[in-house]
Order: sequence, then C-alpha cells, then structure tokens
Amino acid sequence: MKRQTGIWIDTSKAIIVTLEGGKDEKISEIDSDVENNVYHDKEGNKGTFSGGHHGNSESKFENRKKEQLDFFIKEVLSYVKGADELFVFGPAETKIRLEQKIQDEKLFANKLKAVETADKMTLNEIVAKVKKFYVS
Repeated sequence: MKRQTGIWIDTSKAIIVTLEGGKDEKISEIDSDVENNVYHDKEGNKGTFSGGHHGNSESKFENRKKEQLDFFIKEVLSYVKGADELFVFGPAETKIRLEQKIQDEKLFANKLKAVETADKMTLNEIVAKVKKFYVS
C-alpha cells in the first residue's frame, strides 16, 4: 500500500496530509517556532550600542531565524520519513527550502513528485488539493 503525503508549508506551520492506499487520510499540523519579527520588546530599532561598537540586531535575528527554519524543516521531514511519495506546496519560500533539504537527503531520493505555489488555504482546501494531486 502506497503512502502518499502532501505538505502545505509556510514559516508559521506545516499541514501534512497522508493518504494510505489512496483512501484513508491522516492530517497532522506542526507549528513552527520561527520568529517573524526583527525587533523585540527590549531592543530599539537602531540596534544596540556598546562603547564604540554598534551591534545590529537584524543580522542576529536573520541568523536565529535561519537556524529556527532549519530545525522546523528537519522536524517536518522526520514526521514524513515513511512516505513513498511527497507533494510540497505553500505560499512562500519555505517550500523551496524544504525542497532543497529533500533533495539533499538521501532518504528521500526520488520521492518528491512536485513543488507548487499555493496561497493560504483552509484545511479542507489543503486535503482536497492533495487528494486531487494523487488521484489525477
């Protein structure tokens, strides 16, 4: 029995729809801890000053965000490692990062069937899109 999986992903969450034998569906949601704000409550918008040195919080934020996104993508991949086929879609560049990680991982060789751009979707729309992708 084939295990077909669709992943809708953006920086805030991933919704994973798994079809077993094309019929039974299992839906899982993984929330992300990726920060989406550059400035934090206790930081000003000018960065921080330490003597003659000026530290820009934006570069620190970008590094932290990259690490958080990498961790999130690894978490999603660990959740779908039993899949026979993968279909990835979503609104932003997170799906591209996931696609790159899938291609880098030997565990997922030749399992990625497609990557598509899709806007924000309801849960029902996501399930319908995954079913339509694998049925047609």
